[in-house]
Amino acid sequence: MAADSYTPGHGSVGYQVSRYELYLDYQVITNRLAGHAAITARASTALTTITLNLAGLRVLRLQLDGKRSRFIQRGNQLIITPNRPQPAGSGFSLDVRYGGTPAPLRGIWGAVGWEELTDGVLVAGQPTGAPTWFPCNDHPGQKASYGYTITTDANYRVICNGVPVSRHANGSRETWVFEQPEPMACYLATVQIGRYDLQPLTFHTHPPAHRAARPDGPRPVPQFLAAPQILMTKARTALARQGQMMDTFQTCFGPYPFATYTVVVPADGLEMPIEAQSLSVFGPNHLNQGWESQRLIAHELAHQWFGNSLTAATWSDIWLHEGFACYAEWLWSEASGNSTAPTQAKAAWRALSVNAQDLAVGDPGPANMFDDRVYTRGALAVHALRRAAGDALFFRLLRAWTDEHRHGSVTTPDLFATADRICGAVPGFDARTILTPWLYQLPLPRL
Repeated sequence: MAADSYTPGHGSVGYQVSRYELYLDYQVITNRLAGHAAITARASTALTTITLNLAGLRVLRLQLDGKRSRFIQRGNQLIITPNRPQPAGSGFSLDVRYGGTPAPLRGIWGAVGWEELTDGVLVAGQPTGAPTWFPCNDHPGQKASYGYTITTDANYRVICNGVPVSRHANGSRETWVFEQPEPMACYLATVQIGRYDLQPLTFHTHPPAHRAARPDGPRPVPQFLAAPQILMTKARTALARQGQMMDTFQTCFGPYPFATYTVVVPADGLEMPIEAQSLSVFGPNHLNQGWESQRLIAHELAHQWFGNSLTAATWSDIWLHEGFACYAEWLWSEASGNSTAPTQAKAAWRALSVNAQDLAVGDPGPANMFDDRVYTRGALAVHALRRAAGDALFFRLLRAWTDEHRHGSVTTPDLFATADRICGAVPGFDARTILTPWLYQLPLPRL
């Protein structure tokens, strides 16, 4: 695993975290956070220092393997000096007590991380927001399981990644416990706190009449909606076809990779939806029955496969998230009886053709990693694979890609290898040759 050049100063390749156990006590009115992080890790190389990321919060006490250890905080880094070097391959534990007033981290991508709402909190971690609320090895290729124990004011609901374990009240305070067993990158960890009702979403769906359909069909996935009561009807109406989306994507991509899926709708409007593992966050301004809203709902759901289960090993490969999620919008358009994926591709190509051809979307650089062209030209790269392979092999490829790398870290060469193995019998098929003009050359290829 390599250091990430898009986020210098974030993440360490010297050790691998396997578990974060987070204990948070949060005061909503004053925006005060008291945190306790218990971290289990293993050294990849001999370590004379151990570096975590923590932004805007002060460490009060730190232990390494149960003993107090020296540390300093410098910028957004927490640098720990063991009493003796940590040998390569050795396991270790960190216990960090910290606190303060959490706030977003501001940079070239705007403000990311812990953010106060009018009445509550949301966390939007992509790409470097995780250190605004817990100490972490903030690298996209560093995946670990998580446990959350979060205490906050009564009459607020807490929602985290994974599944709820318990909830108990103690006077004016209430504690919520969640477990996220599947490995997860730090930026996908989230806490949502608000005056939410939580209700199951029930759908009367049928397996999609898609040419890629499988005889065993998609499995039921428990889906939930968390929203203020006043927004419940609006949100339910907008999400009425999400069950069909889930069926379509399970048919196309393979089984949904987590136990449940939750949509959170805060009362505040949001600039854009927020992706997190096992849940998505939409502002009420994103939710209606028009195509623009429906494509966003499909896009965020698709990220559970492409971005959450399969996570780019470094940010330079972000097209593996956004290109596939954008293509999922086109597949949903096709499956729902709207325009076909080829029609969507033609429209996307025409829009790109009149724009500047100055971005290699397979390595766009940190300033452009969220450029619209990474999404649409990335989707066109996926469509190029479909055209070269034919539908039967293309959907077999998608299912193999998500199955073989389930809950792992991926690179574009990994995709080349899987595509060539699945589609290699097609005369002249070579994934690198097909994808290189779309990903790494500036002129827009012919469609």
